[in-house]
Amino acid sequence: MESLIPYILSFSFTILVACIMAFLASGLFLYLNIRRINQVMRHPYLNKYRWEQLPATMKLTITLDYFLRLTFPRAKWWVFGEANKLLAEVEPTEISMRLRWPVVGFWGGVFIGIVAMLVLWAMLLLAA
Repeated sequence: MESLIPYILSFSFTILVACIMAFLASGLFLYLNIRRINQVMRHPYLNKYRWEQLPATMKLTITLDYFLRLTFPRAKWWVFGEANKLLAEVEPTEISMRLRWPVVGFWGGVFIGIVAMLVLWAMLLLAA
């Protein structure tokens, strides 16, 4: 096991850096295209409030709902199911890739980066 730790450590660090880069690039494109993404995805919260009025936590929640709908369109359980109920009229296959990849890249980079960071910390603790 001790011979594998350096390889797993370097691999998890590389994945973590790649996730950070994907998060930053997708976040920039998400910021630049959020108006078009909101028009296509039609989140119900945006019927009551304008995007500019919402706090950052609600904006991130809305983009997380978009991610969950695009990534798990048939899920009916927990947060996945709630996002699918809110965005039921949106068909994920009809959303163009130009609008889909910033959302999936942003949240995918976050979640895979969290896993990579946990593996990195575990390997650092095992190596010590």
